[in-house]
Amino acid sequence: MSAGRRWLASALHLSLSTLAERVNSNPAGRFIYLARQVSPQQAEWIDKLNLPGINLREESRRFYPAGHVAANLIGFTNIDGQGIEGIEKSFNAQLTGKPGSRLVRKDKFGHVIENITEVNPVPAHELQLSIDERLQTVTEDALDNAVIWNKAESGAAVLINIPTGEILSMASYPDFNPNNREGAQLDDFRNRAISDTFEPGSTVKPLVIMTALQQGIVQPDSVIDTHPFTLDGHRIRDVGYYPELTLTGILQKSSDTGVSHLSLAMPVQKLMDTYKSFGFGVPTGLGLTGESSGLLPKRRYWSDLDRATFAFGYGLMVTPLQLAHVYATIGSFGIYRPLSITKVDPPVIGTRVMPEELVHEVEHMMESVALPGGGGTKAAVRDYRIAVKTGTAKKIGDDGKYVDKYVAYTAGVAPASNPRFALVVVINNPQNGAYYGGAVSAPVFSQIMGDVLRLENVEPDGMPADSDHLLVMHGSHVAVPGS
Repeated sequence: MSAGRRWLASALHLSLSTLAERVNSNPAGRFIYLARQVSPQQAEWIDKLNLPGINLREESRRFYPAGHVAANLIGFTNIDGQGIEGIEKSFNAQLTGKPGSRLVRKDKFGHVIENITEVNPVPAHELQLSIDERLQTVTEDALDNAVIWNKAESGAAVLINIPTGEILSMASYPDFNPNNREGAQLDDFRNRAISDTFEPGSTVKPLVIMTALQQGIVQPDSVIDTHPFTLDGHRIRDVGYYPELTLTGILQKSSDTGVSHLSLAMPVQKLMDTYKSFGFGVPTGLGLTGESSGLLPKRRYWSDLDRATFAFGYGLMVTPLQLAHVYATIGSFGIYRPLSITKVDPPVIGTRVMPEELVHEVEHMMESVALPGGGGTKAAVRDYRIAVKTGTAKKIGDDGKYVDKYVAYTAGVAPASNPRFALVVVINNPQNGAYYGGAVSAPVFSQIMGDVLRLENVEPDGMPADSDHLLVMHGSHVAVPGS
């Protein structure tokens, strides 16, 4: 065995048997790779060996200057520069140029004497993402810290520019460094904002109230009986005891009994139509690999219990991105715009899916959630009005039954007087004691949204001077038809 082969194996950190296997892997071939993307130190050593038949070849390698920032969204390429995760994979065709080629005739001395055919190279297209690195960084920092502090399984957050539908940040944890993937698990590469689905819990309640108002079942000042009651042998009750609540109170106190009565008073298809028109159960159209479209149920028969629980977020599955899309539609006062991961110019007009005055009324009610007495006070942002809803949903175990694991949500828009941003924060399976959305994800919402509003120089809009429509409880009772 030659010394040169031993030195080469040492330089490549290979055993002699592995090196011999690679050398002999393609006897008929004129060229084989022994190793690729070796370090500069290895290359210098191999060059000095000056071994016959062994050559160095320069290759380009994708480098990600921001490291782990947006890594789960951007993804990475393989050794040949082909996208295999994230945007790199989804937009691989646009990001990959085509090499040129030339067919020539040479003389016996190897000189080109004729160009027979020539195909010019096609350069790769540029792709300008809508992601703002500043906002992405603050979103990731807050989310990562929250997942770690709450000893949670995972987390996701999505920030949308409401007037344009552009996604400004999309964070997922666990994450990874695409420049050094050694030690990363396959699960770390997932973009949980688009792939993971959960039952959305109480975050759907604003849509229930909108639908009830649209159907004429209630008026903005209606008062609803919120005593505990039984359906199909199951007790429907609230965390706190409130005999009756206004529509604002139903949101502020997150009343399951209140929205159950509203849902039972309307055809289930009406609520289903609202959910779908706002973005549940349909793909967002971003074209990202691995995106789930969620799930809206298709049932021939709905029990009263099914209809009630459907109104507080059980029986459907959504992604964090879909939930953010729904709240962006709320923030645009009922205009549904397609989402975009690339820059949008000019903005898309969108489609109206709910009357503006009605959505505006409910959005104003949602402001009560972050006010004293609400379930989302920790989501409040100093000097700004926010319209928000927290939620907590039990998780389904492997056997299809609910287990004592939870998903904590906070979703909202700001500034409430003229919404510019929609933000959703999802913390999956917190295990450090607290698990309610108002305790776990609401502080993360506050931190991210506060940073975003200040970084974007959004003028504070303070608190509303008139709070008449934020009445929570009332001395009289208005029954809901059909409940």
